Amino acid sequence: MSALPLAPAQSHSGFWRRALRQRNFVLGALLSLLLLCAAGLSYLWTPWSPYEMDLPAKLQAPGAAHWLGTDAFGRDVASLLLVGARNSILVGVIAVGIGLAIGTALGLLAAARRGWVEEAIMRLADFTFAFPAILSAIMLTAVFGAGIVNSIIAIGIFNIPTFARVTRASANAVWSREYILAARACGKNAWAITREHVLPNILSVLIVQATIQFAVAILAEAALSYLGLGTQPPQPSWGRMLSEAQTLMFQAPLLAIWPGLAIALAVLGLNLLGDGLRDLLDPRLARQR
Repeated sequence: MSALPLAPAQSHSGFWRRALRQRNFVLGALLSLLLLCAAGLSYLWTPWSPYEMDLPAKLQAPGAAHWLGTDAFGRDVASLLLVGARNSILVGVIAVGIGLAIGTALGLLAAARRGWVEEAIMRLADFTFAFPAILSAIMLTAVFGAGIVNSIIAIGIFNIPTFARVTRASANAVWSREYILAARACGKNAWAITREHVLPNILSVLIVQATIQFAVAILAEAALSYLGLGTQPPQPSWGRMLSEAQTLMFQAPLLAIWPGLAIALAVLGLNLLGDGLRDLLDPRLARQR
């Protein structure tokens, strides 16, 4: 009897032992943690103000005063990167949150009701896929003007059909299980079964998908800012840093390397974290390991 309370701890310790043996998970977690630390640090401290221009100090090389140099306006590049990480995370969290909330609800509804409801939701998802994030942002910008809010809305709308499809496919697999038949035999309705049995059993899939979509959102935000449709001045953005550096590639190539490296590491870290979580949370892969 005394061994029963130890089971959860043993389960958690087994999970972390497998996690530490997963190179993708460890590397992805470290890179993602670095991104979070950079964003968190920007709220407390930056080497210089990312909003103040110092034209006499423009295009300085990395040194003791400016660790990564300065841009064409004399702003400290390290400070711009730190605050840019904060804005990337903000866009990613809200955009993925929109897609996760609405897409998951639609996917669960499609799996629970089936028939014409499922068909209508899936055709709506197909229609939304015809308008990628950047194209949606261009249309929203034409109507409402450029800005971070419109970028978030566009990326969030693009995430909705992705989560709807993943949720519907995973939920359909759960609905065919024997314990769902037992729950129906006990008199539970579709909504109770969805809340108590279906959703808890697909949470791991949704977590992995959210991690991957987070990386996509950061990349999309950088692309929109590069085109001038995303984060607007004076707010720093990795994508706009790339856009401003493209005319100075031969004069100051590091101005393009730093934000490009930041975007690459953030997207790589989140993708590796998602792959690692998929391998850890998939019971079949876990048993093989």
